[in-house]
Amino acid sequence: MAKEVTKRSDNYSQWYNDLVVKADLAEQSAVRGCMVIKPYGYAIWEKMQSVLDGMFKEKGVQNAYFPLFIPKSFFSREAEHVAGFAKECAVVTHHRLMNDPEGKGVVVDPDAKLEEELIVRPTSETIIWSTYKNWVTSWRDLPILCNQWCNVVRWEMRTRLFLRTAEFLWQEGHTAHATAQEAEDMAKQMVHVYADFARNCLALPVIVGHKSPNERFAGALDTLTIEAMMQDGKALQAGTSHFLGQNFAKSFDVQFTGKDGKQEYVWATSWGVSTRLMGALIMAHGDDNGLVLPPALAPIQVVMVPIYKSDDERNAILDKMYEVKKALEAMGHSVKVDDRDTLRPGFKFAEWELKGVPVRLAMGPRDLQNGTVEVHRRDTLEKNTVGIEGLEKYIDELLGDIQKGIYEKALAFRTANIRKCDDWEEFKTEIQKGGFLLCHWDGTAETEQKIKDETKATIRCIPVDSCVCEEEGKCIYSGKPSSRRVVFAISY
Repeated sequence: MAKEVTKRSDNYSQWYNDLVVKADLAEQSAVRGCMVIKPYGYAIWEKMQSVLDGMFKEKGVQNAYFPLFIPKSFFSREAEHVAGFAKECAVVTHHRLMNDPEGKGVVVDPDAKLEEELIVRPTSETIIWSTYKNWVTSWRDLPILCNQWCNVVRWEMRTRLFLRTAEFLWQEGHTAHATAQEAEDMAKQMVHVYADFARNCLALPVIVGHKSPNERFAGALDTLTIEAMMQDGKALQAGTSHFLGQNFAKSFDVQFTGKDGKQEYVWATSWGVSTRLMGALIMAHGDDNGLVLPPALAPIQVVMVPIYKSDDERNAILDKMYEVKKALEAMGHSVKVDDRDTLRPGFKFAEWELKGVPVRLAMGPRDLQNGTVEVHRRDTLEKNTVGIEGLEKYIDELLGDIQKGIYEKALAFRTANIRKCDDWEEFKTEIQKGGFLLCHWDGTAETEQKIKDETKATIRCIPVDSCVCEEEGKCIYSGKPSSRRVVFAISY
């Protein structure tokens, strides 16, 4: 049978690790803190890329590519930015190796020291804004709407596959605008693109909101976020969009001549999601049997398993299955016929269940004779016998039902685990149970930090949708007046 997975109730953390490895999504690499994304895992990421890339292009965004290496001096130009990333930066100091004169292997050539050290890209604001300086002279050159799909390096000490690794894949959008309003509108537009993607493709209910000053991106005037709840009640930041003001334009002297002939600094945004979305997909929907993939992101939406005893039965069943496969593919669905003759059907069932394929079809000689097929849906584990006549339409509608059902289940879980709290002693107890607590906060960084120090809870966002939080009250910690509630949680 397929590899067993630890139960969530026994050890949620181990369940997650088991799923990532045993469902063939990723594995640890020879480089500490880095991962190998395996073909099945990368196929899911490719689907995410494809959908998001189309959504970006609908907004007028174009793809480009910028260097992996950034001169160290660039980071010193934006003080808040460098402070935010300094502890995570990998630095290139030399450009050549040599054989050790003492015969102890290979060493760095001391004569190959770089004139200026290079930072391995942790994020690209500095290198991109140094480039935009060459692209912008007039208001006619704006807006610039660029995105890049790439890898970044942030030297994490405690790593976890997909959730936190030293190197990860992501997209980062960087836009330049003539006015503050245009830039703010762009930042808002992109966070809602992420929210739409999360809800409609990932089947992940998210709360859109502003980050508190303590939680903002380093160098941003405002950070918008989508926050999701995992099955252990912890929060996961699933995507962010930043209004950068003119900070980077001033640091890199990116100015343009306006319609009035005056020189002005450009206004900026940046926004990104990463392979952390893979972690969200696993933790929000998986069960004790394995992955549960929303059809919108499943590399294989329908798998077909033949059941037979003789070669004649096998050939006849496979002929019918390939007919069905062709019809389903014509409707735009991804289908696999598992015709491996080295594995028993039971093993195949367990394997595809572990890998989260939304629909499994099984057909034996009696099914072929009766013109039927057994249909198994991964999300609810229900089985039905369905006629082959009209099967394509049935499967098409079923995939839509599964996508909707996975979202509604996650939404019901989140709803059941959001609660208001107005007492500090109660807060300290309730926050350890997981879930989101809607609480009043006095708006100060000091109070926010004290709450974090005492409970590990952070303000996940100041919501703009999904929660009605506009109401008068008193701060959960200081007792000072507050005009709205914010979302507190312990996060990944």
